[in-house]
Amino acid sequence: MTRSRLPDGATLVVGAGYLGRRVLHAEGLGTAIGLGRSAAEAGGVGWDLDANDPLPLALPARYRVLYTVPPVSTAAGDARLQRLLAALLPPPESFVYISTTGVYGDRRGDVVDEATPIDPETTRATRRVAAESLLQRWARHTGTRLCVLRVPGIYGPGRLGTERIAAGEPVLREAEANPGNRIHVDDLAACCVAALREPEAAGIFNVGDGDHRSSTWFTREVARQAGLPAPPEISRAEAASRFSPMRLSFLSESRRVDTRRMREVLGVVPRYADPAAGIHASLEEERREGGGC
Repeated sequence: MTRSRLPDGATLVVGAGYLGRRVLHAEGLGTAIGLGRSAAEAGGVGWDLDANDPLPLALPARYRVLYTVPPVSTAAGDARLQRLLAALLPPPESFVYISTTGVYGDRRGDVVDEATPIDPETTRATRRVAAESLLQRWARHTGTRLCVLRVPGIYGPGRLGTERIAAGEPVLREAEANPGNRIHVDDLAACCVAALREPEAAGIFNVGDGDHRSSTWFTREVARQAGLPAPPEISRAEAASRFSPMRLSFLSESRRVDTRRMREVLGVVPRYADPAAGIHASLEEERREGGGC
């Protein structure tokens, strides 16, 4: 099989989805190539991580990897990640992994930083912990600089929940809502670029906009800016019978994520530290792409 060659010093973005596509178009990264299920999906090279096909790329001596693919559950761990790591020969100079702040579990509104012990309470968070551990062992063995970004809820164009608001779906009463943690997709892309480029970016970084207003506030603000009716608010007891188990699990955990290390080491100050500005920018982009005025 003839394989194309990744240019020396390039970045391989594995998983060219919502975040990966923004990183591929971000400034300051140099040559970046997407790797996804299909070349069209990735905007670069097609490779199905759920298949047993060999990597269709020849890797240079110097390159970097950003991995955004969600883990899968198997008895042996995350088969997707294991398959990729086995194919990375020679190993990259740096590897950036997108994890979740969910690894801290419920802290009843307390502040968590990178030194806070992890205590995952959901299956999806437990999978991320296992992936982090696998990568730490692999990085020690290969000498690759590993950077783990623990990410809260991601929002941006197409990820504002306007369809649910328009459908009249309720939210928790503000008085019963927990502190929020979130980040605009472009600020997260900036964190990814900094983590890939910054030689001191090793270890774990919490990322977020630093604003802890609730998900109820966020939804009401989206509705206000989008010109939609404010969503009805219901009690947590009512939500238990109306919300999906996944939505309830997100709403049951409460913490405030400290992002000082993101700012001080990665050097990233969120452009949308005020999520109201991020909502505005996202709606404007949606209108431009939709041909609206």
